[in-house]
Amino acid sequence: MNRKKPFSPKTGFKSNSPKPLSRKPKPSFGKSSQKEKPENKSEEKPELSALRKKIQESKFIRNLRKKDTPDRPESYSRNQLASKLANSTKSAISKARFKKEPAIIRLNKYIADAGVCSRREADKLIQSGQIFVNGKVITELGYKVKTSDQVIYNKKILRRENFVYVLLNKPKDFITTTHDPQNRRTVMHLVAKAANERLYPVGRLDRDTTGLLLLTNDGDLAQKLSHPSNEVRKIYQAELDKPITKNDLELIAQGIKLDDGLATIDQIVVLNPEKTSIGIEIHLGRNRIIRRIFEHLGYQVVRLDRTSYAGLTKKDLPRGRWRYLNEKEIIRLKFFK
Repeated sequence: MNRKKPFSPKTGFKSNSPKPLSRKPKPSFGKSSQKEKPENKSEEKPELSALRKKIQESKFIRNLRKKDTPDRPESYSRNQLASKLANSTKSAISKARFKKEPAIIRLNKYIADAGVCSRREADKLIQSGQIFVNGKVITELGYKVKTSDQVIYNKKILRRENFVYVLLNKPKDFITTTHDPQNRRTVMHLVAKAANERLYPVGRLDRDTTGLLLLTNDGDLAQKLSHPSNEVRKIYQAELDKPITKNDLELIAQGIKLDDGLATIDQIVVLNPEKTSIGIEIHLGRNRIIRRIFEHLGYQVVRLDRTSYAGLTKKDLPRGRWRYLNEKEIIRLKFFK
C-alpha cells in the first residue's frame, strides 16, 4: 500500500532521510575566515599602538579616495586635472566643429557666400531680376533658400564657398581696401595667392600703420569682430617723437575727449626708459583713434604697430607675410567670446 508522503516546500513531500549537513559559509572576499584573536591591549607598547592607529587611518583615507560617491567630490592630482581640462577643451572643439548650419538661409547671404559680392550688392542683383532659384526669377528681398536649391546668376550655378581665414602682418605703405581707384598698392596684393575665394579685410589699418590684419570670406565672423558691442581687444605699440609725461599718461588712462566723443583705453604702459615707446590696449574701432589721442596732447606718432588682434599675435609671422588660422583659433573666434 502506497502512502502519500506529507508535503515539503523543497521536494513537495516529506522525506524520511536524514537532513543534509549544512555547509559552512564561505569566507567573504577580503576578510579572513578565521576569527581574529582578541588583542591584549595591556601588553602592547604605546609606540606600537600609535603606529597601528596611523596605519588604520591611512588605509581608511586610501579607501575614501578610491570611492566615487556623488556626495563626495573626486580629488585629482595636477596632471589628472590638466588632462581633464584638455579633454573638456577637445569636447568643446568637437561640438563646435560639428555644429550644423541652418538648412534655410537668406538668398543674399547665399550669393555673398558664393563670392559674387556683398549682401548689400546681392540685394540689388535680386531686385533687378538677375537671380534665378530653381529656374524661377526671384525679386523678393529677404527670400530664403535651402542649401540644396539651385541658384543661378549670369548663367552660372552658384555654390557657397569654403571659408578661408588669413592673418597678415601688414607692412607700411599698403592700403587696407579691396580696390583702390588710384591704383595704389593694397593688402590684397599681399594675399593674392592665399585663396581662390574672394577675401576682404576685417576692420582697417592706416597706410602708415603696420601689424596684424585679418582677411576672410566669412561674413558672419567679420561682422561679429567689427561690431562695437563685442569689444574686440587690440594691442598697439606706438613710437612717439618725444618722451611722454606722467600727467599725460594719467589723462590717457582716464579718457580723452575728442571731437567724436570720449576715447577710453583699457591699459597703457611705458615700454622703454626713454618713455617714447608706449604699449596701449584698446577695444574702440574708430578711425585713427590711437594717433588722434596722442595728437590731442601734442605728441606725434612716428611708428604705430598692431601687435595683437582678438587674441591673435605676430608670433612666427614676419612683416609682409601671411598664414592661415588654425582650427583652434577659428573656433575660439567664432564660438568663444
